Amino acid sequence: MRFWLISDNHDTAMGMRLAGIEGVIVHEPDKVQKALQEAADQEDIGVVLVTERLVALCPDLVYDIKMNRHRPLIVEIPDRHGDGRSEDSITRYVREAIGVKI
Repeated sequence: MRFWLISDNHDTAMGMRLAGIEGVIVHEPDKVQKALQEAADQEDIGVVLVTERLVALCPDLVYDIKMNRHRPLIVEIPDRHGDGRSEDSITRYVREAIGVKI
């Protein structure tokens, strides 16, 4: 199984390529959906990394793949512009998930 990147900027793609992760750069919602479908249909892709801005362009398809397919795992990653989460998002996530305050 391999990783695949769907990004909206060259910096993220270049950084991932340096780590050995290939992918595509897209900007329009229809091209994002096409790239996701193509990645999901490939047997050797196990994890698809998608930048936050692109997930926001097609949340229904991302949700459908996450809920109705065993693979690939779709992981939303921040891009070079940072993320849209608050400063304590990981702490809050842990607290909500397992009820432990850290």
